[in-house]
Amino acid sequence: MNTNRYLPRRVAMTATAVATGLVLAACGGDEGTSTADTTRSATSAPATPEAGRHNQADVTFAQEMIPHHRQAVVMSDMVDSHGASGEVKALAEKIKKAQTPEIETMTGWLKAWGEEVPTGIGMEDMPGMGHDDSDRPGMMGDEDISRLGKASGNAFDDMYLTMMIEHHEGAIEMAETEKTQGAYDPARTLADDIITSQTAEIAQMRTMLSAT
Repeated sequence: MNTNRYLPRRVAMTATAVATGLVLAACGGDEGTSTADTTRSATSAPATPEAGRHNQADVTFAQEMIPHHRQAVVMSDMVDSHGASGEVKALAEKIKKAQTPEIETMTGWLKAWGEEVPTGIGMEDMPGMGHDDSDRPGMMGDEDISRLGKASGNAFDDMYLTMMIEHHEGAIEMAETEKTQGAYDPARTLADDIITSQTAEIAQMRTMLSAT
């Protein structure tokens, strides 16, 4: 029997099968690559740090510490023109340099969380908060700030140190609450830093007061 007449048909069928296999392989390869790329994209996308797990204690800590820090900066701004001691002036500069960036950090957290950011040196702009913050931990009242602004020389230095010791003690109290009740790790770390640095500054200020 002559089999040559069947060869073209067999060759055509074989070519078709090979072509079909190549197309399927190509599709499968594209799908695999797409899946792998999608997986890599999902796993490599960085999470926003400020949007991490937090609770109401973290929000309260930031909302209360921001105006608390701002008041410390306002008080410290007075030292250069009202104070007499170079040591007190150096301390005031140290306080401002430490607390100003912390204000910016906490402001970033609140914005990322969609929470209100205090705009003044008190909590009067926050819902349910009055104008005078003297009842808040370590916060000076309006009359205290007014008295400080009217003092000068050694009298100013003594008043500033006395007020700032109380102010720092209030900040430490707030930071301790954050450490025990907060959930956001960066806020808890900041609270720990505040406790460490301001405890040391309280000791320094007490030494300075005892020398006057």
